[in-house]
Amino acid sequence: MTHELTTLLRTLRMGRSLAAKQDIAEVSAILGTGAKAVRLGDDCAAIPDGDGYLLLASEGFQDSFVRSMPWFAGYCGVMVNVSDIAAMGGRPVAVVDALWSDTSEAAASILTGLHEGARTYGVPVVGGHTNMRSTHNSLSVAILGRARHLLTSFDARPGEVLIAAIDLRGRWHDPHPFWDASSALCHTEGAARLRDDLDLLPGIAEDGLSRAAKDISMAGLLGTALMLAECSGIGMTITLDDIPRPDDAPMERWLSAFPSYGYLLTARPEDARAIIARFQARGITAAIIGQCDMTRRLDIIWDGEKETFWDLARTPLMGFVS
Repeated sequence: MTHELTTLLRTLRMGRSLAAKQDIAEVSAILGTGAKAVRLGDDCAAIPDGDGYLLLASEGFQDSFVRSMPWFAGYCGVMVNVSDIAAMGGRPVAVVDALWSDTSEAAASILTGLHEGARTYGVPVVGGHTNMRSTHNSLSVAILGRARHLLTSFDARPGEVLIAAIDLRGRWHDPHPFWDASSALCHTEGAARLRDDLDLLPGIAEDGLSRAAKDISMAGLLGTALMLAECSGIGMTITLDDIPRPDDAPMERWLSAFPSYGYLLTARPEDARAIIARFQARGITAAIIGQCDMTRRLDIIWDGEKETFWDLARTPLMGFVS
């Protein structure tokens, strides 16, 4: 198993998705990471506003994805943005899009997906930019939300436990590494369930059960945990066998997956049971998968073997530190 764990971690470490997160370091070097009213490196910008926060985020999509799956790209434009809002303890207010397409037919498919995603998640599309005379097909979507109490990437603490909550009631959206537990419900009564599932996160924040969370991104579960650890200036030990996973999903593929509903949260040990119970009550699989510590390493345990995935003290990932 030692050789298998070493090979698995090396593969994930060298993957393109995690490398893309390292590219953020170049951005942070230009924009700066010092003390700001709005901290860089979180799922959303959290702008103090009255007795809460305005949340602002955006997502862009590669041309190859938009061209090969235009409807799903439009749908994802809403889906991934509302996930970012929820990960910060917020609720969505509205989205805008910027669309470039080479034909009106391509634009129509993208916009239909965007519209149906907006209807599914109950968030209006209130404007944007459209160019149907472009040489390529690209999509970017921005979202505005609001939170009363934040969940952030900067507030995980040593001694807390790491919880993963993932909706396993989905399917692979081949050929891309998406675990899709959302789009099949967009024309059904299940859309209301998707909205209520997202509302679990702001409820957890408002009840003081957790202060730190991230949605599982294209960096995969370990990459997302690494980003959370870096921003909070901590380390983590994660046990792979404790991660919620479909029965037929190989470990490497699952750790590289981007689930439509997947979150990491940290919490005091005494609050973990209450958090897990909230997810389980809605049919979402949740479990304690790790422990936060002071090492600034991400250590992985699998079948009794332990190995370091990443040492942030030696090699920063994004350059954002609490």
